[in-house]
Amino acid sequence: MATTSGPPLNMAARRLPPGALSLKQFLRRQQVLQLYRKILRAIREVPAEADRHYLKDWAREEFRRNKDATEEDAIRMMITQGNMQLRELQRTLKLAKS
Repeated sequence: MATTSGPPLNMAARRLPPGALSLKQFLRRQQVLQLYRKILRAIREVPAEADRHYLKDWAREEFRRNKDATEEDAIRMMITQGNMQLRELQRTLKLAKS
């Protein structure tokens, strides 16, 4: 009779509650939340209140619209696009201040 040093991996995975995120999903979710917070912080720097309001509504709607995305490649692409848009906003704000 062979002995094992711990439970099989599939048993450990079954201990997770239904709907729990895998490590990969958890880390990707953290990336998305971090991007969202960075975008909102950058928007706070926009001088015109109407523009700030418009951009905040736009950001919220974009993230809300894509919150149910599950395909890994699509999520990675959206994160990349979001980071590019964030950098563009930061560059624009930097130019406006100078």
